[in-house]
Amino acid sequence: MKDNFRFLTELMKLRISHIMTFRLGFFGPFFIDTSYFLVQLFAFEAIYGHVDKIRGWRHGEILVFVGTFSLINALNMTIYFFGVISIPEKIQTGELDLYLTKPVNPLLRITFEKINPGSIPLLAFSACIIAYGVKEIDMGFSWSHIIKYLFLVFMMTILYYDIELLIRCFAFFVYSVNNLTKIEETAIDLCLKIPGIAFYGIYKFIFYCVLPYGIIATLPTQAFIGALSVNGLLFGVVIVCIFTFFALSFWSYGVHRYESASS
Repeated sequence: MKDNFRFLTELMKLRISHIMTFRLGFFGPFFIDTSYFLVQLFAFEAIYGHVDKIRGWRHGEILVFVGTFSLINALNMTIYFFGVISIPEKIQTGELDLYLTKPVNPLLRITFEKINPGSIPLLAFSACIIAYGVKEIDMGFSWSHIIKYLFLVFMMTILYYDIELLIRCFAFFVYSVNNLTKIEETAIDLCLKIPGIAFYGIYKFIFYCVLPYGIIATLPTQAFIGALSVNGLLFGVVIVCIFTFFALSFWSYGVHRYESASS
C-alpha cells in the first residue's frame, strides 16, 4: 500500500509537469468542460424551469441533484476518466503489454496516469449549484445528513468508475466497444436530466441495478435532504460492492485471456 501511494504521488507529479509544459493541455479541457457544463445547465433550466415538482422534489432539490451529478462527473473527469477510456486502444494496439510487464499494478497505473487538472474548476461550479439549491430549499443543516451525503458521493464516484471499467473491459473480447459506449453516454445523459425517483417498474430496475446511473446522484441528494432510509443507504453500498467485485473480476479475467496484438 505504501509503495502504491508513493508510485501514485510520483505519477501525478509527472502528469502535472507534462500538462504544464503544454499549457493548452490544461486550459483546453477547462474551456471544453466548462462549455459542456453550461450547456447541461441551460438544458436543465429549459426542462425544469417551469416545473413545480417531480414526485415531491421541487426546484431546490432538483438543483442539488444536478449539482451532485455534475460534482461526481467532475471527480470522474479529473481523476480517472482519461485513463480508463484508453483501455480499449491499449488492448487493440498491444500497448497493454508495457503495463503488464512492469512491477506495478497495471490497472492502478492506467487508472491514474492521465489525471486532468483542467476539470478541477468544474468541482467549484458544481458546489455553487448545490449551494444555490440548498438556499432554495431553505433547510437547516444536519451534520449526519452531510456526512451521509459525502460518504455516498465517494461511493457513487467508485460506482461510476466501476461501470466505465466494466464497459471498456469488453475490449478484451470484441473488436470495438463503440456501441457500448454509446449506450453509456445515452444512459448518463438521461440520468443527468431525470432523477432516479422518477423511474418506476422496469426502468427503475434498469437504472438502479443494471446500469445504475439512476442512483449516482439520487441517493446522495436523498441523504442530503434527509429523505434516504437505512435500506436505501444499504442498497447503495451493496450495489457499489457488487459492481466493484464484477469490474475487478472482469478485468482480471480479461487480462488472463489477453493475447498481445503485437504477437
